[in-house]
Amino acid sequence: MPFLTFCKEQNINLKQNEPMKNHTSFKIGGECDYFVMPENLQQLKAVVVKAKELGIPIFVLGKGSNILVLDGGIKGIVISMAGINDIDVNGDEITAGAGVSVANLCVFALQNCLSGIEFAYGIPGSVGGGLYMNAGAYGGQFSDRVIRAEYITSDGELVAVEAKDMALGYRTSIFKQNGGIILSATFKLNKGESDKIKAAMDDYMDRRKSKQPLEFPSAGSTFKRPEGYFAGALIEQNNLKGVSVGGAMVSEKHAGFVINYDNATAKDVKGLMAKIQKIVKENNGVDLEPEIIFVGKE
Repeated sequence: MPFLTFCKEQNINLKQNEPMKNHTSFKIGGECDYFVMPENLQQLKAVVVKAKELGIPIFVLGKGSNILVLDGGIKGIVISMAGINDIDVNGDEITAGAGVSVANLCVFALQNCLSGIEFAYGIPGSVGGGLYMNAGAYGGQFSDRVIRAEYITSDGELVAVEAKDMALGYRTSIFKQNGGIILSATFKLNKGESDKIKAAMDDYMDRRKSKQPLEFPSAGSTFKRPEGYFAGALIEQNNLKGVSVGGAMVSEKHAGFVINYDNATAKDVKGLMAKIQKIVKENNGVDLEPEIIFVGKE
């Protein structure tokens, strides 16, 4: 295979027929054809350009925390961004590679006495995924603090973009439209006191642990917040806590989470989500839109 030969020649780490359940927080998903792990920008660009040349589709993976990979798996190449993980500080600005975990970004800010990103502590994703989704929690979101980013196009061209041009909105960004692969993001923070920053981070984490079913695999919040409502509250009002389809269940701890409690398949999760949507629509007249991104084939 030309792509296999190419990766061997370039010393790029690659696995074939890799189960995606090993790489998602839901612990669900069929196999991908090629799972590629570039270690630097040069390898990443080379993979992107070669994939386009060969006509092989690519999917870019951060921490796999907001996706449901379908049971048929992913055709083509999955690019893991885990190796794109440099992180640097310059005054009150932190620049983090797309593969840096959000948790490590927050800890790095704490170590440098920089405040403003505490709200994100506990978000189980990567910096790249967080910017792609404009991730948020507890009243804060990435758009509050990001000032610029770098990404590459499908042609391997490196592009710098300012925050004002990222079209950052509720769980969306320009990267959803332009297909750009985020390389890094720079955040502008405030000088602070480490003990106060740590106290805020601990508070956010304690709230997460007390209210969210972190003991079960999930993809985080299942549905986006409908205007004027909270998805979890609507689901709970309809007595759907604990309702299951196959191995997927509405969490009894927080109705906004569908959890993998017993070797669920993607089909189970989709079936349960459809059931929730139908009941909420019938009883409340509200359309619940998935926050989870479906990837792959049935």
